[in-house]
Amino acid sequence: MLIPIIITERAKQEIKSITNTKNIPKDYSLRVGVKGGGCGGMSYLLGFDKPKEDDQKFEIDGISVLIEKKHYMFLMGMKIDFYEGNDARGFTFVNPDLPKRHDQ
Repeated sequence: MLIPIIITERAKQEIKSITNTKNIPKDYSLRVGVKGGGCGGMSYLLGFDKPKEDDQKFEIDGISVLIEKKHYMFLMGMKIDFYEGNDARGFTFVNPDLPKRHDQ
């Protein structure tokens, strides 16, 4: 199965740092998911969790990743990055570029 998400180097470093400094249990993995979808669009979720029965499991550069089967198609091509600036700090989800229509 194809890995549906891309995790940037900055995000990988931050995830590994959190795993090492926040006492995340060894049997937990990074869970990536979605919620909502109404007028406000999708919200993306990121956290640590134990595997569940309907999860797809992936390994990305030493990071164990869980995605619920029903969320897989909503995350295809999603890029997870980490932003650190004077005004804010945190993970960001970057939607893949939509293909341009040739009839415009």
